[in-house]
Amino acid sequence: MKRVGILTSGGDAPGMNACIRAAVRTSLANDVEILGIRRGYAGLIQGETMPMERKTVANIIQQGGTILGTARSEEFKTPEGRTLAIRNLQKEGLEGLILIGGDGTFRGGTLLSQECGVQVVGIPGTIDNDVYGTDYTIGFDTAVNCALKAIDRIRDTALSHDRLFFVEVMGRHTGFIALESGISGGAEELIIPEAPVTVASLCSRLERNFERGKKSAIVVVAESEQPGDSFRIAREVKEKTGIESRVCVLGHIQRGGSPTARDRVLATKLGMAAVQALLRGKGGCMIGEVNWQIAHTPLRDTWEKGKQPLSILMEMIKILSD
Repeated sequence: MKRVGILTSGGDAPGMNACIRAAVRTSLANDVEILGIRRGYAGLIQGETMPMERKTVANIIQQGGTILGTARSEEFKTPEGRTLAIRNLQKEGLEGLILIGGDGTFRGGTLLSQECGVQVVGIPGTIDNDVYGTDYTIGFDTAVNCALKAIDRIRDTALSHDRLFFVEVMGRHTGFIALESGISGGAEELIIPEAPVTVASLCSRLERNFERGKKSAIVVVAESEQPGDSFRIAREVKEKTGIESRVCVLGHIQRGGSPTARDRVLATKLGMAAVQALLRGKGGCMIGEVNWQIAHTPLRDTWEKGKQPLSILMEMIKILSD
């Protein structure tokens, strides 16, 4: 294999640049030419490529976002759009393609691997950590630490004012960020899709805690399918209990910023392993990390098989928040 491409797709995640850097330098170290594709699948359809050299990826390991840019492409979901993308792959002479993104990216990669002869390898880059086949995704650790810093600061205010706070974190349809930031931030309650909680039971537990002498509390809420839903929950809690509260929606600040050391190391490890997989002729898979070891998962499995939070973490929050 002498010529490969690399793109980032879907939502940006801290550590994507570190991954690009590792893939580029590993390719060049093996005498493989590598092209960057701008704006994900949208750029692949338009033929927006750029040569990647060592100097191209110098001093980017600490940068958030992605130097290649990213986008969501409805056109790529159509056979006509993918035909254009495949033509550009063939025009550039690309024998392999590295995809950094989440389940939507890998759905597209699955179709590409079926419809053309290019070897496709995915790397999980999303703050949501919702991709099957890896313990952690690139960007997740940074997002959790961002949320944790906010929770720590909000707790200072909650303690000062004897206040109930609802802190809403990102995660799309999963509660991974809420779970880990909630445990590490000492949250009194968690509301995540994987363990539904009724407002009535939430009110009951909050009232019990306040009766025991607690004067403040933090409830971490996963945004789920409806960002901003924490305002509704706070309103209903007040209606049922009379307890005043404040709501803080962290939003997209969790997606930006310099990646943590853990995300940089993970991104570097997976970027190198992706190139090595292509050199061995192993395509149609995602490179992940399971029990600290490199794992190869069929692309289709990454989005067809659901990923659930560790049961031990779910049990921890039940015990420690009581």
